[in-house]
Amino acid sequence: MRSNVLVKTLVSVTTAVGIAVGGLATAGTSVAATPPAQQPAVSADAVAPFAVVNLGLSSAQAKNVQRWLKTYYNYNGAIDGQLGTESWKAEQRFLKKYWNYTGAIDGIVGSGTVKALQRFLKAHYNYTGAIDGIAGSGTQAAFKRFANVI
Repeated sequence: MRSNVLVKTLVSVTTAVGIAVGGLATAGTSVAATPPAQQPAVSADAVAPFAVVNLGLSSAQAKNVQRWLKTYYNYNGAIDGQLGTESWKAEQRFLKKYWNYTGAIDGIVGSGTVKALQRFLKAHYNYTGAIDGIAGSGTQAAFKRFANVI
């Protein structure tokens, strides 16, 4: 009786393995026969995440900044209250022209962008903190003052 159970188990396992191997063999040929779909080339800019950095501004205040950037610094994006990459590129053009921003015009709000913004805010909008590249509460408060008067 034991040998019958053992034989049935071995036959079942062998059958299952044979089906799996046969299935894999035909799957490989069917996949190989199908040409790969052509994917359009996508630039790195198209897949980069859209970063919004309002530095504490409300959407109404951010819209004020975007209108100012559109008027003076070639901002061509939507006036949507979201300071994204294009808004910050325009801001960087302004900071490069007048406030010693030396980085790339890339729309990334890094420490160099924040330092130049702090220099501007210190000169005109009562920022009293250090020029340290950290957009803390003092930087944000001065940025709000700027956004409320432009």
